[in-house]
Amino acid sequence: MAIKFGTDGWRAVIAEEFTFANVRLVTQAVANYLRNARGTGEVIIGYDNRFLAPEFAAAVAEVLAGNGFTVYLPERAVPTPVTAWAVKKYRALGAVMLTASHNPPVYAGFKFIPDYAGPAVPAITAAIENEIAAVTGKEKIDSIELGRARQRGLIKELDPREDYLTYLEGIIDVDAIKKARLKVVVDPLYGAGIDYLDEFLQRAGCQVHTIHNHRDPLFGGGLPDPGVNGLKDLAWQVRDTGAEVGLALDGDADRFGVVDGDGTFLTANEVLYLVLAHLLEYRRFRGPVARTVATTHNLDRLAAAHDLRVIETPVGFKYIGEALRMHQCILGGEESGGLSIRGHIPEKDGILATALVAELLAVTGRGLKNILLDLQRRYGRLVSRRLDLEVTPEVKDRILNQLPSLSPAKIGGVPVTGRLTVDGVKFLLEDGSWVLLRPSGTEPLLRLYVEAPDEGRLQLLQEDMRSILRL
Repeated sequence: MAIKFGTDGWRAVIAEEFTFANVRLVTQAVANYLRNARGTGEVIIGYDNRFLAPEFAAAVAEVLAGNGFTVYLPERAVPTPVTAWAVKKYRALGAVMLTASHNPPVYAGFKFIPDYAGPAVPAITAAIENEIAAVTGKEKIDSIELGRARQRGLIKELDPREDYLTYLEGIIDVDAIKKARLKVVVDPLYGAGIDYLDEFLQRAGCQVHTIHNHRDPLFGGGLPDPGVNGLKDLAWQVRDTGAEVGLALDGDADRFGVVDGDGTFLTANEVLYLVLAHLLEYRRFRGPVARTVATTHNLDRLAAAHDLRVIETPVGFKYIGEALRMHQCILGGEESGGLSIRGHIPEKDGILATALVAELLAVTGRGLKNILLDLQRRYGRLVSRRLDLEVTPEVKDRILNQLPSLSPAKIGGVPVTGRLTVDGVKFLLEDGSWVLLRPSGTEPLLRLYVEAPDEGRLQLLQEDMRSILRL
């Protein structure tokens, strides 16, 4: 079995591949990597609310302590963005975050957060994978029992919640939120974000009703995913309570979900559009904007109207984080629900994102859909959708072989004006529409992203692209 770090760390089924033995092995590899790159020092540990998460965290702490590192170990779940923020606050060498994010309950995950407090870039994860290969089968894992490590001062307590919330109050317009006295429903989806967003909003004078705010490793029988299917309870509660907005977090609180006051779910692309407009028009931010290749071009239209550059990256927030760090981007976003801004950590943060939505509502005094309609009147309208196409391995191989030379003159009757290969193959069309095809790296899936001026055009592009691919 080869342990690989994918788009956002190593994820596997608990008790199948995600075992205590493998967690210790990967931790030893991280310890070796850190020692070679930086020497010994302090490392943060964070974990979500999944089954055995505290116990896995203890195993990580024992191995890191056994390798001479001083470990900050929390007694309760800590969101991924807060763990990353703690790396920055404590000037640690990095962090181990145990989370499978929004994956099904049978999964757990392990990700390494470097000292810059964002997702590990491919060069770092490749180095850790090399260390995993070097350690595998050699049983050279150094470990100290937790009690002994505490006695030796190698384990320190960690509860970053208060400090993080105080920090958040410094970058969000709390005074504006207090004046608005918003009524909000918060849904942390049984995850690590419990007592973060709801507490922040209560302190900011909001009337907050919270649901799903206790630990449940089975996530109520669903997924800790703040997409439209996972937020039906939130939508119902928003309508039932007369709230102005429903705000949700995924299992480790790095992704966001938003429901308008009438219960309408807003896509991540729509929320990114709203937040960027808010940053430009209310906050007066100026600078580049970063988005992944699969994220809405509505951001491009806003940026162009303000004479700003857009940086397009491959899919994965590690690339967005790199753009935030290297180019001082004012916003970095991805269509799967990730967002961060200049001056914050280069890691997606669902708590920050939803707090910004509350700020946006407070300063405008208008519903989110009304603001969105106004933006569409001013800058045009694009609707987007991702379609996951299940295919056989043979069909996937055929498509992969076809992609390098695939270059249709028209799609849906509209001339193709550009072809990009940042990640997969993306076709830009004359009317502002675009089509992106990306194969999954791990599953027999093809992901087809389409953005167009209206639903009819979107469906036509989907159907024609499938016809071109013979799917």
